[in-house]
Amino acid sequence: MYAPPHPPGLSNSNSRTSVADVPSLRAYQVWKGSNRFCCGGRLIFGPDARSLYMTIFLILVPVFLFCTFVSRTLIEEFHHRTGNIIVVICAVFTVYTIALLFLTSGRDPGIIPRNQQPPDPEDEAEGSVVSSDWPGSLGVAPSIPPTKDVKVNGVAIKVKYCQTCMLYRPPRCSHCSICNNCVDRFDHHCPWVGQCIGKRNYRFFFMFISSTTLLCLYVFVFSIVNLSKIMSTHHCSLWKALSKSPASGILILYTFLVAWFVGGLTGFHLYLILTNQTTYENFRYRYDRRMNPYNRGWAGNALEIFCSRIPPSRNNFREKVEVDPAEIFNNSVSYMHAMNPELPKISFDFGMGKRQAVAAEDFADAQNQLEGIGGLERCGTQPPRLAWETKDNWEMNLDRMLAPEFGVQFGMSPKELQKINDVHHSVPPLQI
Repeated sequence: MYAPPHPPGLSNSNSRTSVADVPSLRAYQVWKGSNRFCCGGRLIFGPDARSLYMTIFLILVPVFLFCTFVSRTLIEEFHHRTGNIIVVICAVFTVYTIALLFLTSGRDPGIIPRNQQPPDPEDEAEGSVVSSDWPGSLGVAPSIPPTKDVKVNGVAIKVKYCQTCMLYRPPRCSHCSICNNCVDRFDHHCPWVGQCIGKRNYRFFFMFISSTTLLCLYVFVFSIVNLSKIMSTHHCSLWKALSKSPASGILILYTFLVAWFVGGLTGFHLYLILTNQTTYENFRYRYDRRMNPYNRGWAGNALEIFCSRIPPSRNNFREKVEVDPAEIFNNSVSYMHAMNPELPKISFDFGMGKRQAVAAEDFADAQNQLEGIGGLERCGTQPPRLAWETKDNWEMNLDRMLAPEFGVQFGMSPKELQKINDVHHSVPPLQI
Protein backbone atom coordinates (compact mmCIF):
# COMPACT_ATOMS: atom_id res chain seq x y z
CA MET A 1 0.00 0.00 0.00
CA TYR A 2 1.28 3.43 -0.95
CA ALA A 3 2.12 5.48 2.13
CA PRO A 4 2.51 9.26 1.64
CA PRO A 5 5.06 11.08 3.82
CA HIS A 6 4.01 12.31 7.24
CA PRO A 7 2.66 15.84 7.19
CA PRO A 8 4.99 18.41 8.73
CA GLY A 9 4.46 19.57 12.29
CA LEU A 10 2.98 16.33 13.63
CA SER A 11 3.78 15.30 17.15
CA ASN A 12 5.22 11.90 18.01
CA SER A 13 1.86 10.70 19.26
CA ASN A 14 0.22 11.64 15.98
CA SER A 15 2.93 10.05 13.88
CA ARG A 16 2.38 6.69 15.53
CA THR A 17 -0.67 6.15 13.34
CA SER A 18 0.79 5.33 9.95
CA VAL A 19 -1.04 5.89 6.72
CA ALA A 20 0.27 2.48 5.70
CA ASP A 21 -2.30 1.03 8.12
CA VAL A 22 -5.03 1.92 5.64
CA PRO A 23 -6.46 -1.43 4.43
CA SER A 24 -5.68 -2.42 0.87
CA LEU A 25 -8.57 -2.11 -1.56
CA ARG A 26 -9.49 -4.00 -4.69
CA ALA A 27 -10.09 -2.40 -8.05
CA TYR A 28 -13.87 -2.79 -7.93
CA GLN A 29 -14.01 -0.95 -4.58
CA VAL A 30 -12.49 2.21 -6.07
CA TRP A 31 -14.04 1.85 -9.54
CA LYS A 32 -14.74 5.25 -11.08
CA GLY A 33 -17.60 4.10 -13.27
CA SER A 34 -21.24 3.84 -12.23
CA ASN A 35 -21.31 0.04 -12.19
CA ARG A 36 -22.44 -2.16 -9.35
CA PHE A 37 -20.48 -5.24 -8.34
CA CYS A 38 -21.48 -8.50 -6.76
CA CYS A 39 -19.66 -11.54 -5.30
CA GLY A 40 -16.53 -9.60 -4.49
CA GLY A 41 -16.11 -8.05 -7.94
CA ARG A 42 -16.72 -11.27 -9.87
CA LEU A 43 -19.97 -9.96 -11.33
CA ILE A 44 -20.37 -6.46 -12.77
CA PHE A 45 -23.74 -4.87 -13.47
CA GLY A 46 -24.90 -1.50 -14.69
CA PRO A 47 -26.28 1.18 -12.35
CA ASP A 48 -29.82 0.21 -13.35
CA ALA A 49 -29.40 -3.46 -12.46
CA ARG A 50 -32.67 -3.41 -10.52
CA SER A 51 -34.49 -3.63 -13.85
CA LEU A 52 -33.45 -7.30 -13.88
CA TYR A 53 -36.18 -7.99 -11.33
CA MET A 54 -38.80 -6.69 -13.74
CA THR A 55 -37.34 -8.64 -16.67
CA ILE A 56 -37.25 -11.89 -14.68
CA PHE A 57 -40.80 -11.25 -13.46
CA LEU A 58 -42.08 -10.77 -17.03
CA ILE A 59 -40.49 -14.09 -18.04
CA LEU A 60 -41.38 -16.27 -15.07
CA VAL A 61 -45.01 -15.24 -14.50
CA PRO A 62 -46.38 -16.44 -17.88
CA VAL A 63 -44.29 -19.63 -17.63
CA PHE A 64 -45.73 -20.26 -14.16
CA LEU A 65 -49.29 -19.79 -15.49
CA PHE A 66 -48.57 -22.12 -18.39
CA CYS A 67 -47.05 -24.90 -16.26
CA THR A 68 -49.68 -24.58 -13.52
CA PHE A 69 -52.97 -24.21 -15.42
CA VAL A 70 -52.53 -24.90 -19.14
CA SER A 71 -50.31 -27.97 -18.76
CA ARG A 72 -53.04 -29.92 -16.92
CA THR A 73 -55.25 -30.07 -19.99
CA LEU A 74 -52.29 -30.81 -22.26
CA ILE A 75 -51.18 -33.75 -20.11
CA GLU A 76 -54.73 -35.15 -20.09
CA GLU A 77 -55.39 -34.67 -23.81
CA PHE A 78 -52.04 -35.96 -25.01
CA HIS A 79 -50.36 -39.10 -23.85
CA HIS A 80 -48.92 -38.56 -20.41
CA ARG A 81 -45.37 -38.85 -21.68
CA THR A 82 -45.96 -36.34 -24.50
CA GLY A 83 -47.75 -33.90 -22.20
CA ASN A 84 -44.97 -34.09 -19.63
CA ILE A 85 -42.34 -33.50 -22.32
CA ILE A 86 -44.17 -30.33 -23.41
CA VAL A 87 -44.06 -28.96 -19.85
CA VAL A 88 -40.43 -29.99 -19.28
CA ILE A 89 -39.30 -28.32 -22.51
CA CYS A 90 -40.97 -25.09 -21.43
CA ALA A 91 -39.29 -25.20 -17.99
CA VAL A 92 -35.84 -26.03 -19.41
CA PHE A 93 -36.15 -23.34 -22.07
CA THR A 94 -37.03 -20.82 -19.35
CA VAL A 95 -33.94 -21.71 -17.32
CA TYR A 96 -31.84 -21.38 -20.47
CA THR A 97 -33.28 -17.91 -21.14
CA ILE A 98 -32.64 -16.72 -17.57
CA ALA A 99 -29.05 -18.02 -17.77
CA LEU A 100 -28.49 -16.02 -20.96
CA LEU A 101 -29.94 -12.97 -19.23
CA PHE A 102 -27.35 -13.17 -16.44
CA LEU A 103 -24.54 -13.95 -18.90
CA THR A 104 -25.46 -10.72 -20.67
CA SER A 105 -25.96 -8.57 -17.60
CA GLY A 106 -23.34 -9.85 -15.17
CA ARG A 107 -20.16 -9.70 -17.27
CA ASP A 108 -17.77 -7.02 -18.46
CA PRO A 109 -19.21 -5.82 -21.79
CA GLY A 110 -15.77 -4.72 -23.02
CA ILE A 111 -14.84 -1.75 -20.81
CA ILE A 112 -11.68 0.08 -21.90
CA PRO A 113 -9.49 0.81 -18.83
CA ARG A 114 -9.04 4.49 -18.05
CA ASN A 115 -5.73 6.26 -18.14
CA GLN A 116 -4.48 7.73 -14.88
CA GLN A 117 -3.36 10.89 -16.68
CA PRO A 118 -3.90 12.34 -20.15
CA PRO A 119 -1.45 11.46 -22.93
CA ASP A 120 1.31 13.82 -24.03
CA PRO A 121 -0.16 16.24 -26.61
CA GLU A 122 3.07 16.31 -28.64
CA ASP A 123 3.23 12.53 -28.88
CA GLU A 124 -0.41 12.29 -29.90
CA ALA A 125 -0.09 15.05 -32.48
CA GLU A 126 2.81 13.37 -34.27
CA GLY A 127 1.83 11.15 -37.14
CA SER A 128 -1.91 11.77 -36.78
CA VAL A 129 -4.21 13.85 -38.97
CA VAL A 130 -6.04 16.42 -36.86
CA SER A 131 -8.83 18.82 -37.76
CA SER A 132 -7.99 22.41 -38.75
CA ASP A 133 -10.03 23.88 -35.89
CA TRP A 134 -7.78 22.28 -33.28
CA PRO A 135 -5.95 25.12 -31.47
CA GLY A 136 -2.69 23.18 -31.46
CA SER A 137 -2.59 23.21 -35.26
CA LEU A 138 -2.82 27.02 -35.30
CA GLY A 139 0.30 27.59 -33.22
CA VAL A 140 -1.62 28.14 -30.00
CA ALA A 141 -0.69 26.43 -26.72
CA PRO A 142 -0.49 22.68 -27.34
CA SER A 143 -3.45 20.58 -26.24
CA ILE A 144 -4.68 17.09 -26.95
CA PRO A 145 -6.18 16.78 -30.45
CA PRO A 146 -9.92 16.12 -30.17
CA THR A 147 -9.82 13.59 -33.01
CA LYS A 148 -7.32 11.63 -35.04
CA ASP A 149 -7.54 9.32 -38.03
CA VAL A 150 -6.77 5.60 -38.03
CA LYS A 151 -6.91 3.13 -40.90
CA VAL A 152 -9.41 0.25 -40.83
CA ASN A 153 -9.26 -2.05 -43.87
CA GLY A 154 -7.81 0.83 -45.89
CA VAL A 155 -10.54 3.28 -44.85
CA ALA A 156 -9.76 6.31 -42.68
CA ILE A 157 -11.81 6.26 -39.48
CA LYS A 158 -11.95 9.27 -37.18
CA VAL A 159 -11.59 8.38 -33.49
CA LYS A 160 -12.38 10.82 -30.68
CA TYR A 161 -10.58 11.65 -27.48
CA CYS A 162 -12.57 10.87 -24.32
CA GLN A 163 -12.12 13.56 -21.68
CA THR A 164 -13.49 11.30 -18.95
CA CYS A 165 -11.33 8.23 -19.61
CA MET A 166 -8.38 10.31 -20.90
CA LEU A 167 -7.78 8.12 -23.96
CA TYR A 168 -8.50 7.92 -27.65
CA ARG A 169 -11.41 5.58 -28.13
CA PRO A 170 -10.59 2.60 -30.35
CA PRO A 171 -12.67 2.20 -33.52
CA ARG A 172 -16.30 1.24 -32.78
CA CYS A 173 -15.83 2.28 -29.14
CA SER A 174 -18.11 4.82 -27.46
CA HIS A 175 -18.58 6.25 -23.97
CA CYS A 176 -21.77 5.17 -22.21
CA SER A 177 -23.21 8.08 -20.26
CA ILE A 178 -25.17 5.73 -17.99
CA CYS A 179 -22.32 3.43 -16.93
CA ASN A 180 -19.68 6.18 -17.36
CA ASN A 181 -17.29 3.85 -19.21
CA CYS A 182 -15.83 3.57 -22.69
CA VAL A 183 -17.06 0.26 -24.12
CA ASP A 184 -15.43 -1.57 -27.02
CA ARG A 185 -17.79 -2.17 -29.99
CA PHE A 186 -20.51 -0.31 -28.12
CA ASP A 187 -23.98 -1.26 -29.34
CA HIS A 188 -26.33 0.35 -26.82
CA HIS A 189 -27.23 0.39 -23.14
CA CYS A 190 -30.13 -1.98 -22.60
CA PRO A 191 -32.42 -1.03 -19.69
CA TRP A 192 -34.04 -4.49 -19.68
CA VAL A 193 -30.77 -6.23 -18.79
CA GLY A 194 -29.30 -3.27 -16.87
CA GLN A 195 -25.99 -3.36 -18.70
CA CYS A 196 -24.12 -1.99 -21.70
CA ILE A 197 -24.09 -4.22 -24.76
CA GLY A 198 -20.61 -4.41 -26.22
CA LYS A 199 -18.02 -6.70 -27.71
CA ARG A 200 -17.92 -9.23 -24.86
CA ASN A 201 -21.66 -9.75 -24.30
CA TYR A 202 -23.35 -8.97 -27.62
CA ARG A 203 -23.47 -12.66 -28.57
CA PHE A 204 -25.27 -13.53 -25.34
CA PHE A 205 -27.60 -10.57 -25.75
CA PHE A 206 -28.74 -11.75 -29.18
CA MET A 207 -29.15 -15.30 -27.89
CA PHE A 208 -31.22 -13.95 -25.00
CA ILE A 209 -33.68 -11.95 -27.11
CA SER A 210 -33.97 -14.71 -29.72
CA SER A 211 -34.61 -17.39 -27.06
CA THR A 212 -37.16 -15.11 -25.40
CA THR A 213 -38.94 -14.79 -28.74
CA LEU A 214 -38.98 -18.57 -29.20
CA LEU A 215 -40.24 -19.05 -25.63
CA CYS A 216 -43.11 -16.62 -26.30
CA LEU A 217 -44.01 -18.43 -29.52
CA TYR A 218 -43.85 -21.80 -27.72
CA VAL A 219 -46.29 -20.70 -25.01
CA PHE A 220 -48.46 -18.95 -27.60
CA VAL A 221 -48.81 -22.04 -29.82
CA PHE A 222 -49.55 -24.52 -27.04
CA SER A 223 -52.04 -22.14 -25.42
CA ILE A 224 -53.93 -22.14 -28.72
CA VAL A 225 -53.62 -25.94 -28.87
CA ASN A 226 -55.06 -26.13 -25.37
CA LEU A 227 -58.11 -24.07 -26.35
CA SER A 228 -58.64 -26.14 -29.49
CA LYS A 229 -58.51 -29.35 -27.43
CA ILE A 230 -61.09 -27.94 -25.01
CA MET A 231 -63.38 -26.93 -27.91
CA SER A 232 -63.14 -30.36 -29.54
CA THR A 233 -63.62 -32.28 -26.30
CA HIS A 234 -66.60 -30.31 -24.96
CA HIS A 235 -68.01 -29.32 -28.38
CA CYS A 236 -68.22 -25.69 -27.31
CA SER A 237 -67.48 -22.30 -28.77
CA LEU A 238 -64.30 -20.30 -28.33
CA TRP A 239 -65.82 -18.11 -25.62
CA LYS A 240 -66.88 -21.10 -23.52
CA ALA A 241 -63.41 -22.59 -23.98
CA LEU A 242 -61.93 -19.33 -22.70
CA SER A 243 -64.24 -19.45 -19.68
CA LYS A 244 -62.99 -22.97 -18.93
CA SER A 245 -59.32 -21.96 -19.33
CA PRO A 246 -58.94 -18.18 -18.85
CA ALA A 247 -55.18 -18.62 -18.36
CA SER A 248 -54.88 -19.74 -21.99
CA GLY A 249 -56.57 -16.55 -23.21
CA ILE A 250 -54.36 -14.37 -21.02
CA LEU A 251 -51.21 -16.13 -22.23
CA ILE A 252 -52.24 -15.88 -25.89
CA LEU A 253 -52.74 -12.11 -25.60
CA TYR A 254 -49.59 -11.55 -23.51
CA THR A 255 -47.23 -13.66 -25.63
CA PHE A 256 -48.63 -12.17 -28.84
CA LEU A 257 -47.79 -8.63 -27.72
CA VAL A 258 -44.38 -9.55 -26.28
CA ALA A 259 -43.47 -11.61 -29.36
CA TRP A 260 -44.05 -8.57 -31.57
CA PHE A 261 -41.72 -6.47 -29.46
CA VAL A 262 -38.96 -9.00 -28.77
CA GLY A 263 -39.32 -10.62 -32.18
CA GLY A 264 -38.95 -7.26 -33.91
CA LEU A 265 -35.87 -6.56 -31.82
CA THR A 266 -34.44 -9.96 -32.79
CA GLY A 267 -35.05 -9.30 -36.48
CA PHE A 268 -33.41 -5.89 -36.26
CA HIS A 269 -30.29 -7.27 -34.57
CA LEU A 270 -30.15 -10.13 -37.05
CA TYR A 271 -29.97 -7.48 -39.78
CA LEU A 272 -27.20 -5.69 -37.86
CA ILE A 273 -25.25 -8.94 -37.50
CA LEU A 274 -25.45 -9.79 -41.20
CA THR A 275 -24.32 -6.26 -42.17
CA ASN A 276 -21.73 -6.00 -39.33
CA GLN A 277 -23.17 -2.89 -37.74
CA THR A 278 -23.99 -1.82 -34.22
CA THR A 279 -27.14 -0.05 -33.11
CA TYR A 280 -25.07 3.06 -32.40
CA GLU A 281 -23.50 3.01 -35.87
CA ASN A 282 -26.81 2.31 -37.59
CA PHE A 283 -28.52 5.34 -36.06
CA ARG A 284 -25.50 7.65 -36.24
CA TYR A 285 -23.66 6.84 -39.48
CA ARG A 286 -26.24 5.03 -41.64
CA TYR A 287 -23.74 2.76 -43.34
CA ASP A 288 -24.53 1.50 -46.80
CA ARG A 289 -22.84 -1.53 -48.32
CA ARG A 290 -19.88 0.39 -49.77
CA MET A 291 -19.18 2.69 -46.82
CA ASN A 292 -19.00 0.14 -43.99
CA PRO A 293 -15.31 -0.81 -43.55
CA TYR A 294 -16.19 -3.70 -41.23
CA ASN A 295 -18.48 -5.57 -43.62
CA ARG A 296 -17.12 -9.05 -44.47
CA GLY A 297 -20.18 -10.38 -46.22
CA TRP A 298 -23.14 -12.12 -44.63
CA ALA A 299 -21.33 -15.37 -43.83
CA GLY A 300 -18.20 -13.65 -42.54
CA ASN A 301 -20.19 -11.25 -40.39
CA ALA A 302 -22.22 -14.08 -38.82
CA LEU A 303 -19.06 -16.10 -38.14
CA GLU A 304 -17.47 -13.07 -36.46
CA ILE A 305 -20.36 -12.75 -33.99
CA PHE A 306 -21.16 -16.38 -33.25
CA CYS A 307 -17.93 -18.31 -33.85
CA SER A 308 -15.10 -15.92 -32.97
CA ARG A 309 -13.36 -16.14 -29.62
CA ILE A 310 -14.62 -13.69 -27.02
CA PRO A 311 -11.62 -11.61 -25.90
CA PRO A 312 -10.72 -11.67 -22.20
CA SER A 313 -11.63 -8.70 -20.04
CA ARG A 314 -9.10 -5.88 -19.93
CA ASN A 315 -9.95 -5.22 -16.30
CA ASN A 316 -9.07 -7.27 -13.24
CA PHE A 317 -11.69 -6.03 -10.81
CA ARG A 318 -10.34 -8.14 -7.95
CA GLU A 319 -6.72 -7.05 -8.09
CA LYS A 320 -5.40 -5.07 -5.14
CA VAL A 321 -4.61 -1.46 -5.92
CA GLU A 322 -2.66 1.26 -4.17
CA VAL A 323 -4.93 4.13 -3.25
CA ASP A 324 -3.99 7.50 -1.82
CA PRO A 325 -5.92 8.02 1.47
CA ALA A 326 -6.76 11.56 0.36
CA GLU A 327 -8.38 10.16 -2.76
CA ILE A 328 -10.37 7.69 -0.66
CA PHE A 329 -11.80 10.48 1.50
CA ASN A 330 -12.49 12.75 -1.45
CA ASN A 331 -14.31 9.92 -3.26
CA SER A 332 -16.40 9.18 -0.19
CA VAL A 333 -17.27 12.87 0.26
CA SER A 334 -18.17 13.15 -3.42
CA TYR A 335 -20.41 10.12 -3.02
CA MET A 336 -22.09 11.67 0.02
CA HIS A 337 -22.50 15.00 -1.71
CA ALA A 338 -24.11 13.26 -4.70
CA MET A 339 -26.54 11.50 -2.34
CA ASN A 340 -27.25 14.70 -0.37
CA PRO A 341 -26.30 17.96 -2.16
CA GLU A 342 -27.06 20.01 0.99
CA LEU A 343 -24.02 18.62 2.80
CA PRO A 344 -21.13 21.10 3.09
CA LYS A 345 -18.16 20.49 0.86
CA ILE A 346 -15.12 19.03 2.58
CA SER A 347 -11.58 18.68 1.29
CA PHE A 348 -8.74 16.64 2.76
CA ASP A 349 -5.11 17.49 2.03
CA PHE A 350 -2.80 14.93 3.64
CA GLY A 351 0.29 16.07 1.71
CA MET A 352 0.23 19.53 3.35
CA GLY A 353 -0.96 18.31 6.74
CA LYS A 354 -4.19 20.32 6.61
CA ARG A 355 -7.77 19.46 7.23
CA GLN A 356 -10.46 21.94 6.29
CA ALA A 357 -14.16 21.69 6.95
CA VAL A 358 -15.96 24.77 5.74
CA ALA A 359 -19.72 25.12 5.83
CA ALA A 360 -21.41 27.62 3.59
CA GLU A 361 -23.20 29.26 6.50
CA ASP A 362 -19.90 29.86 8.36
CA PHE A 363 -18.04 31.40 5.46
CA ALA A 364 -19.34 34.92 6.03
CA ASP A 365 -18.42 34.77 9.73
CA ALA A 366 -14.91 33.64 8.83
CA GLN A 367 -14.44 36.61 6.50
CA ASN A 368 -15.62 39.03 9.18
CA GLN A 369 -13.16 37.62 11.70
CA LEU A 370 -10.29 37.81 9.20
CA GLU A 371 -11.08 41.46 8.48
CA GLY A 372 -11.17 42.28 12.19
CA ILE A 373 -7.89 40.64 13.11
CA GLY A 374 -5.79 43.60 11.97
CA GLY A 375 -7.59 46.10 14.23
CA LEU A 376 -7.63 44.06 17.42
CA GLU A 377 -4.88 43.40 19.91
CA ARG A 378 -4.02 39.77 20.50
CA CYS A 379 -3.76 38.77 24.12
CA GLY A 380 -2.49 35.53 25.56
CA THR A 381 -0.22 33.01 23.93
CA GLN A 382 -2.77 31.14 21.83
CA PRO A 383 -3.48 32.40 18.28
CA PRO A 384 -7.09 33.18 17.44
CA ARG A 385 -9.15 30.45 15.80
CA LEU A 386 -11.93 30.66 13.32
CA ALA A 387 -15.50 29.81 14.16
CA TRP A 388 -15.55 26.50 12.39
CA GLU A 389 -12.50 25.21 14.31
CA THR A 390 -14.39 25.32 17.59
CA LYS A 391 -17.37 23.40 16.27
CA ASP A 392 -16.16 20.00 17.35
CA ASN A 393 -19.66 18.68 17.70
CA TRP A 394 -20.46 19.60 14.09
CA GLU A 395 -17.36 17.79 12.83
CA MET A 396 -18.09 14.72 14.94
CA ASN A 397 -21.65 14.58 13.64
CA LEU A 398 -20.42 14.95 10.08
CA ASP A 399 -17.92 12.13 10.60
CA ARG A 400 -20.72 9.93 11.88
CA MET A 401 -22.70 10.68 8.76
CA LEU A 402 -19.77 9.95 6.46
CA ALA A 403 -18.65 6.76 8.18
CA PRO A 404 -21.51 4.39 7.25
CA GLU A 405 -21.75 5.64 3.66
CA PHE A 406 -17.97 5.40 3.32
CA GLY A 407 -18.01 1.80 4.50
CA VAL A 408 -20.90 0.87 2.22
CA GLN A 409 -19.24 2.41 -0.83
CA PHE A 410 -15.94 0.57 -0.43
CA GLY A 411 -17.20 -2.61 1.25
CA MET A 412 -15.05 -2.22 4.37
CA SER A 413 -15.44 -3.88 7.72
CA PRO A 414 -15.82 -1.72 10.88
CA LYS A 415 -12.24 -2.50 11.92
CA GLU A 416 -10.85 -1.36 8.57
CA LEU A 417 -12.97 1.79 8.70
CA GLN A 418 -11.67 2.54 12.23
CA LYS A 419 -8.07 2.43 10.95
CA ILE A 420 -8.86 5.08 8.37
CA ASN A 421 -10.64 7.18 11.00
CA ASP A 422 -7.50 7.02 13.17
CA VAL A 423 -5.40 8.31 10.29
CA HIS A 424 -8.02 10.92 9.52
CA HIS A 425 -8.14 12.30 13.10
CA SER A 426 -4.34 12.27 13.52
CA VAL A 427 -3.97 15.23 11.16
CA PRO A 428 -4.23 18.58 13.02
CA PRO A 429 -6.80 21.18 11.90
CA LEU A 430 -5.85 24.27 9.94
CA GLN A 431 -5.21 27.30 12.12
CA ILE A 432 -5.18 30.93 11.01
